Amino acid sequence: MDARARQPVHTEQHAPSYYAATANRQLAFPPLTGNEQADVCIVGGGFTGLNTAIELAERGLSVVLLEARQIGWGASGRNGGQLIRGVGHDLEQFRPVIGDEGVKALKLMGLEAVEIVRERIARHAIPCDLTWGYCDLATKPRHVEDFQASYDDLKALDYRHELRLVPAEEMRSVVGSDRYLGGLIDMGSGHLHPLNLALGEASVAQSLGVRLFEQSPVTRIDHGSELRIHGERGTVRARTLVIACNAYINGLQPELAGKVLPAGSYIIATEPLDEALAHELLPQNMAVCDQRVALDYFRLSADRRLLFGGACHYSGRDPADIAAYMRPKMLKVFPQLADVRIDYQWGGMIGIGANRLPQIGRLPDQPNVYFAQAYSGHGLNATHLAGKLLAEAIAGRESRGLDLFARVPHLTFPGGPRLRSPLLALGMLWYRLKDFF
Repeated sequence: MDARARQPVHTEQHAPSYYAATANRQLAFPPLTGNEQADVCIVGGGFTGLNTAIELAERGLSVVLLEARQIGWGASGRNGGQLIRGVGHDLEQFRPVIGDEGVKALKLMGLEAVEIVRERIARHAIPCDLTWGYCDLATKPRHVEDFQASYDDLKALDYRHELRLVPAEEMRSVVGSDRYLGGLIDMGSGHLHPLNLALGEASVAQSLGVRLFEQSPVTRIDHGSELRIHGERGTVRARTLVIACNAYINGLQPELAGKVLPAGSYIIATEPLDEALAHELLPQNMAVCDQRVALDYFRLSADRRLLFGGACHYSGRDPADIAAYMRPKMLKVFPQLADVRIDYQWGGMIGIGANRLPQIGRLPDQPNVYFAQAYSGHGLNATHLAGKLLAEAIAGRESRGLDLFARVPHLTFPGGPRLRSPLLALGMLWYRLKDFF
């Protein structure tokens, strides 16, 4: 590891990531003090909270948004920046519960989610390095079979973007490595700078009249027909509450916290690469991802750094040295980077649900409290979908998504906060072992 690599530090400020170093705007919102009143209070200033706020404000509702640290501080400002179609994993498992039409609706929502991001960026001219082109990577023959099934399924849904199956002998046209047995290219997915997107969306929300407050953790919620949301130095009164904390919910709402497991994911960023080397690694400048449980995902930044991530951890403990941990994984894919410097290293928590389907709905015993969480690695697009579905339901015009998501049960992880992570880590070992067969 190069001595100049930025060490991960968890503070009230943004993680010392490549994204924070290249943020294209500096926003500062005040902490909550005194008393505020709104139609809706949102807790959480990531993609879920920001997009719910935008959708609600566009529908004429007054909104207060509370963020415990800074806008985009959590996974929204730290993730791999991969904008990939789909919502949930293995939707076929839900067919007995929601039927054929329900599964089809979820699949179509997974496509709609990316279009929401596309439209929001275009409509508000948000500069976030949006680049189209993505490829799933096969490391096993069964992955190639799965790609064919995905290709057929997307065609049956009349997917409007280019799809292309890539045989093993042509994989060098996508990624400069001999590690992969095939791929599925999707030109309707892509990659972007997630923190710049979050900051841009915060500006949009503010322009629509949303009142945003940073450094404003919620300490208590008084439930009732009118909710009182308490901070350290202020209070918000609202008819409706949206909890949008995901992996960082902690103990704010125990019945939600028990259904989402924080899991660590980590990224390193190289020094800027010369044009020839960058082209050798990713000739078509696509985002790519393999299909293993402990997956690798990587892409090029706008200034030609390789951003290489993965290594999902369920133990609750971050590696002591992220660059030392991730660099060998990068070199297995790209040994030609052995002498390349690592400039940034960082990690963060993503929210995992037991069945890998996002949890979007409202509390059964508190009908004016809504939530969205547990995106399981597909948060960039699914958060934007969640914001739209929540706003539709809160505004009272339709509840197509919430009704469907509510039909799928979600397991509460056993063992309480202390045992949840070790138990799931043990369970996930089985799935990792399956990667070898």
